[in-house]
Amino acid sequence: MASDIADEMSALCVDWPLSRLPEGGRRADDVPHAPNRNPVLSGDEKRLAVSNALRYFPPEFHETLGKEFAEELENYGHIYMYRLIPTFPLRAYPITEYPVKCLQAAAIMCMIMNNLDRQVAQYPQELVTYGGNGQVFSNWAQFRLTMHYLSTMTSEQTLVMYSGHPLGLFPSTPDAPRAIITNGMVIPNYSSHEMYERLFALGVTMYGQMTAGSYCYIGPQGIVHGTTLTIMNAGRKYLGQEDLSGKVLVTSGLGGMSGAQAKAAVICGCVGVIAEVSADALEKRFVQGWLMEKVTDLDQLVARIRKARRDRRPVSIGYHGNVVDVWEKLVDEMDRTGDLLVDLGTDQTSCHNPFLGGYYPVQLSYEESRILMHSNSEQFREFVRISLRRQVAAINRLSGAGMSFWDYGNAFLLEAGRAGADVFKGDSASSEFRFPSYVQDIMGDIFSLGFGPFRWVCTSGEEKDLVETDRIATEIFESVLKNEVPPPVEQQYNDNLRWIKEAGSHQLVVGSQARILYSDQRGRIQLALAFNKAVSSGTLRGPVVVSRDHHDVSGTDSPFRETSNVYDGSAFCADMAVQNVIGDSFRGATWVALHNGGGVGWGEVINGGFGLVLDGSEDAGRRAKQMLAWDVSNGVARRSWSGNELANETIRQAMKEDDDLRVTLPFPVTWSPQ
Repeated sequence: MASDIADEMSALCVDWPLSRLPEGGRRADDVPHAPNRNPVLSGDEKRLAVSNALRYFPPEFHETLGKEFAEELENYGHIYMYRLIPTFPLRAYPITEYPVKCLQAAAIMCMIMNNLDRQVAQYPQELVTYGGNGQVFSNWAQFRLTMHYLSTMTSEQTLVMYSGHPLGLFPSTPDAPRAIITNGMVIPNYSSHEMYERLFALGVTMYGQMTAGSYCYIGPQGIVHGTTLTIMNAGRKYLGQEDLSGKVLVTSGLGGMSGAQAKAAVICGCVGVIAEVSADALEKRFVQGWLMEKVTDLDQLVARIRKARRDRRPVSIGYHGNVVDVWEKLVDEMDRTGDLLVDLGTDQTSCHNPFLGGYYPVQLSYEESRILMHSNSEQFREFVRISLRRQVAAINRLSGAGMSFWDYGNAFLLEAGRAGADVFKGDSASSEFRFPSYVQDIMGDIFSLGFGPFRWVCTSGEEKDLVETDRIATEIFESVLKNEVPPPVEQQYNDNLRWIKEAGSHQLVVGSQARILYSDQRGRIQLALAFNKAVSSGTLRGPVVVSRDHHDVSGTDSPFRETSNVYDGSAFCADMAVQNVIGDSFRGATWVALHNGGGVGWGEVINGGFGLVLDGSEDAGRRAKQMLAWDVSNGVARRSWSGNELANETIRQAMKEDDDLRVTLPFPVTWSPQ
């Protein structure tokens, strides 16, 4: 089997430009597909979109492909080039299976293949990894050409990626990144949703979400951990409890990243109720074992919630239907019986993209929505606005009775406010929401301490390598806790120590052999160096790729999420995220990525990430020390300058430990104008 895959990969990478048109690729019926897009293009723009797509192919294929591409554009609103889909399964094969000239290129290939794995990707044939429209590439020609370039790349070349398009291999040095990725870099004044739809249809830009377009997604495990910490800290903050037995969390979404919610609820020990409109998405999580039960009847759901509260046993219950119906049913039940059946609430629909499949209005079925959003987009938009207003009205009733609700950084409150829902403190002229952002109110202090989502992938593909890295991480965290650390830091290490000890028992791996935990600068560097040493000694059978979510200490400028607790007026500035990618690039990253959009949506955020290959060499250790220190301290320093006391304490400690680090610290302000 291994040699067969190696042969398939070699054939895929060698055949470019195409010498013949592939015959096997097609739009399959047995996988979920992205909603049809509805860009408003003129006749000239449609011809331009087809012309742009044909640039990848020799002229002898243009007549055949031109007709196909025009038909795809008309039917689906985008040219995906389904004909070019490889006929063998895409997944994170062991790093030795890729035909390359340098190891770093094989690691990038492995990560790309994982993002397009049918078990991982939300809409694999549309090259969407998660979030409804988080693209890895814009079309399949870009995938094939990228794999071709990576197969020929040497350690003195850098692959340049423009929003999915491989611009080419350019001469560089071994110390330079092997890939530089940008996604959605639109001139700011033109960064609107309407312009995005037009430019994406033309094939000249794309929305990379966060780790879709940077090739660093590790399946829903990536958000399981963050959601677990969020629920645990929400219990402490809102309920004053460590033990969440019998407490009910209500939310929505079992698709891409939101699929993590069911697993996280059970890990935290509570009752998770998750609504999902897509039968395929719900069934996928049920078959994976991430969702324990499923119901289709609201009365049955209420009865099950009551029993779970009495039993005080962790359980995840998937409701196949619209979450608005769930919220309104809980209000009706409260009015009828006086019982508040929900303690914690949030939402993980892809509200950053509410009119193209990110949010499904309660008035329509899933199938009706997918038709109407394409056939009558304005009517669909109005249904979405009405549905958002209804959802918020029900949430407000339950919140008034004692439920704690927070925005999960998916632009739910932002889009609900734009729809006219009652989400603001005071009147609608206010910019302050009545409900907190999970970063602002629950997780913000974690970033100020330098803690964020650090992750790694064992490129050998062997489970025993992942088990060994879990053991190494446990040993390192236990060692840190033996020393004196501040109480907030100690709690984070204890939470993550518990996580890593239990991780192997929770069936978290979907796709690559990967793991995530939250760590600060000290922990990240120690983990990377220990992994590198284990690769060098042969304890690990293959290199380890370390990366992180863009949603991190330094990675993202987003005023409604990651930087929502920055109060000096700079929350709308993006210097931190841009500087972070630049700094990572010359301090040792194997690849770096900078994106417009991610989490809360196009035009609302600038974010970036990296990948770093640990191959057991001294050079890899040097890179890890340099790059990971900057990758954390940049964001802590920014938060310190904005006036955050925890960040100030954290960066002062970092300066004590590194004489070369000198950060501008704010003086306390003692005067204010009358």
